[in-house]
Amino acid sequence: MPLLSVENLRTYFYTDNGLARAVDGVSFEIGAGETVGLVGESGCGKSVTALSLLRLVRPPGRIEPGSRIVFDGADLTTLDEKSMRAIRGARISMVFQEPMTALNPVFTIGDQVAEVVRVHRAGSKREAWARAVEMLETVGIPSPAQRAHEYPHQLSGGMRQRVVIAMALIMSPALVIADEPTTALDVTIQAQILELLRELQQRLGTSILLITHDLGVVAEAVSRVIVMYGGEIVEEAPVRELFAQAHHPYTEGLLHAMPQVGQERERLATIPGTVPPPTAWPKGCRFHDRCPYAWERCATEHPPLYQIGAGHVSRCHLADEPDRRADKHEPLVVTETGERSASR
Repeated sequence: MPLLSVENLRTYFYTDNGLARAVDGVSFEIGAGETVGLVGESGCGKSVTALSLLRLVRPPGRIEPGSRIVFDGADLTTLDEKSMRAIRGARISMVFQEPMTALNPVFTIGDQVAEVVRVHRAGSKREAWARAVEMLETVGIPSPAQRAHEYPHQLSGGMRQRVVIAMALIMSPALVIADEPTTALDVTIQAQILELLRELQQRLGTSILLITHDLGVVAEAVSRVIVMYGGEIVEEAPVRELFAQAHHPYTEGLLHAMPQVGQERERLATIPGTVPPPTAWPKGCRFHDRCPYAWERCATEHPPLYQIGAGHVSRCHLADEPDRRADKHEPLVVTETGERSASR
């Protein structure tokens, strides 16, 4: 049995501009001790998926009936708020992408880390403080006993992110959701944070859902990749297979947009257009107006997840008509006025 099983997750927002289907029928699993990458552009539904797993979506958003989030045998969508509070931070925790907004500026680092212990475990304040200092040392903060008395603004960005990781892991949770944990950090600190997560996972046996738009991070840190676009999963595969034989044109576009060491070219490749708003997903394939292979079927028939190989699925009609891949076109162009016109 997987540690986490998400089935037909639909999280909708009821706005003045219409129904925003931010997450629209997402299903995936995470095994015990596994690291899974969730990849996609901004606006594709990654962060809303993460908030949904913790039941942190608030009005005007809601998790729709029929969605299932089964964690360690229990369906989180059926639990009351008291039961969810016992799970958040203890059994499932989250590392946010901007530590300065995740930390309270008027409380010391030690108080904030120790608070997690006091909420979820009986004991004295002294014991919680000692555990907090121990965890700060575990995540590589120098002079942890001294740093525990300092405030967030006194620490560097990398140090603040280590504090957030300490808060997330201090209760040894079964699952950590890391939402863009290295986005605001320079490359050297990014590598240190990823190595820290890897070391702590090996030590604690924690499963990790790593949410990012950076395929370079994915290649280094995960065993399996889920690619999201338009509120749904468009491809899922083991990380080596995804990089060697990506099937969905959106995944191809993401890979081509990565900087290549030693490769000479004038500019990076881009995917034309933008992710459409969740209030107006296109009919048919949601990527068809940006896809260089799209044909008439793509504009009218919504593709299912086709089986490509063992553990590899793709939401693209090219799996059903592979000969179309040789017939490459210019995708639809999005003009400055927002109108779409065919350039092919």
